[in-house]
Amino acid sequence: MSAAQDETGRCGWCGDDPLYVAYHDGEWGVPEYDDRALFEKLILDGFQAGLSWITILRKRDSFRAAFDGFEPETIARYTEKDITRLLGNEGIIRHRGKIEATIGNARVWLDMMETEPGGFSGYLWDYVDGTPLQSSLESWRDAPAKTAMSEALSKDLKKRGFKFCGPTIVYAFAQAVGMVNDHQLTCPRRTACADLAR
Repeated sequence: MSAAQDETGRCGWCGDDPLYVAYHDGEWGVPEYDDRALFEKLILDGFQAGLSWITILRKRDSFRAAFDGFEPETIARYTEKDITRLLGNEGIIRHRGKIEATIGNARVWLDMMETEPGGFSGYLWDYVDGTPLQSSLESWRDAPAKTAMSEALSKDLKKRGFKFCGPTIVYAFAQAVGMVNDHQLTCPRRTACADLAR
């Protein structure tokens, strides 16, 4: 952690990379309720499996362009031709299994939008009773890799047909979309994110 970060109290995981710091300060932990945005984040977290988040963040614009803005209605109609196109795109992570999972996940998302009373967002937020869980981490390093909540959510997502959504991925997702506020106690973003909850 740099001296500047020590002074601000910011969570140290973002280091001093400007892109990472901007993501921490503007997005990470902010409660997200938009169905499509939640789909995008879960898909990107799935692509992160085995990689660092900064790798995905640097490719996020390319991912959005390649996957039609992460519109599930469009992705659900992808064919083998689209898979071949994506496998040839150097701007994204070219992993056939993750690409095919994204298409399948879009189809599951569409089904959930029709069957879940609160849509995809309502379904996810029900796992924290609609209110972000507020942790009390002395350091970002104290955050768990997974919890009982992420294990339960992961299990149900898989049962519904989602792939690349293990409990560790799901917990990272929950942190990122504000279902869990894991900003450390000294971080200015902790209170800011808490105040943005519905």
